[in-house]
Order: sequence, then C-alpha cells, then structure tokens
Amino acid sequence: MTTLPTLLQATDLHKAYNGKPALKGVSLALQAGEMCALLGPNGAGKSTLLQLLTGLFSPDQGTITVLGHDMQTQPARALTGLGVVFQQGALDMDLPVMSNLLFHTDLHGIPRQVARARIEQGLSAMGLADQANAVVRSLSGGTRRKVELVRALLHEPQVLLMDEATVGLDPSSRQQLLDTVRALCLERGMAVLWATHLIEEAQVADRLMLLHQGTAHFDGTLPQFMDQAQDSDFHAAVLHQLEKKGL
Repeated sequence: MTTLPTLLQATDLHKAYNGKPALKGVSLALQAGEMCALLGPNGAGKSTLLQLLTGLFSPDQGTITVLGHDMQTQPARALTGLGVVFQQGALDMDLPVMSNLLFHTDLHGIPRQVARARIEQGLSAMGLADQANAVVRSLSGGTRRKVELVRALLHEPQVLLMDEATVGLDPSSRQQLLDTVRALCLERGMAVLWATHLIEEAQVADRLMLLHQGTAHFDGTLPQFMDQAQDSDFHAAVLHQLEKKGL
C-alpha cells in the first residue's frame, strides 16, 4: 500500500492565553488527498489550532511544518502552501468580487494575466462566472463563502484550512460548500482540515479528530472511530464518546 505524502505536520502544540491553556499537546498530520474533520464544541480549541497553523499566533511549544517548511523559521514558504477560509468573512464588502480577488493575487505576486485567468476559471468552477463585477455586499452568505474559497485557491495551495466556514449558511449552501471542498481532495490531491462543531459535517471526511478542552480525544479514520465506539450511528457515536469521557 502506497503511503501518501504528509503535507502538513503539527507536533505537540501547546498554547495558553493569560495562563489558561487553550491547546494541550495536540499533534496532527494531513496527507495529500485527505479530508480531516476537526470536530468539537465551541471553545474546544479548534480556532486556536487554526490560528497556529496559519501563523497568526506562535505556539508556546511544538512545531508546525507545511510542505516541509517550518512555520517559525520559514514562514513565507510555509504560508505559500496554505489556503484558508476563516470563520469570519474577510472580503471587502464594498468592492466588487474581481477587485477582492485581484488584491489577493497581487499579494502573492501573481502576474495580472495569470491572475485573471485563474479568477475566471475559479469563479466558473463555482458557478459564479456572472458575479465577477458584483459588489460583495450584494451577494448572499453562501455566495460570499464560495468567493472566499475561490480566493483561497488562487495561489494554488496544497493544503486548505476551513475554520467553521459554514457558520450562518443555510443547509443547501452548507452542503454545496462541503461537496465542493470534498471534490478538491479527489481532483487536486489537496489536504483539507475542516473545523466544525456540527457532527453531520464531519461525517463526509476521511479522518476525524475529536477535540475538547484543548486535547485530542480521538484521531483516526471514521471506520476506526465507529469500531471503537461500537455504534452504527455516527451522530450518536460522537455524543456517546463525549458523554463517556465526561466532556
């Protein structure tokens, strides 16, 4: 059996705020073509982990490498390999879609001709070819999320981080975003970390990390989780595991 390359490696991450631990020795490895669901209730430490993985904050202890580049000593090279969709929208609401996306490609030093071709291709793939000149504020929440996903992919990263990206979306828009990201794993061989507090979203992933109070209580494939839980219903199995651990 061929072992897929590890694109992101986080080892023994610790982080505390004002003396209160937010992460307690969390380790994570993402392989090419793999979608990993980071599941946990609000306050579990998911956003803290994503903030460390994206270089917004530095861990108090532990290491992070992206495509073999250390986040501490080679941040520019590490960040080039990452695409990120944050929980909070990060588009300029008063600018057109095209202007938002060109700003991103300019930051990455992508020539305008190449940038426009990638943007047109990305918008078309999301069914948004006719929205390039629309002001972001005029778009629905689901459409804005699609634009943010297009933006996250413009510099052709190999690792995609989704931090509670479906918050505020209706069920149809949430499912469309899930399906799109899942397809990226299969078509492009991307590694995806999908952080969520919704159990049903985690069910489409290849792997599951169950996080609570800054500690990983499970990290493995979904079949492994179901075998360990000895339950045929995924939703019930997650709730049972949390209750059993007194979480």
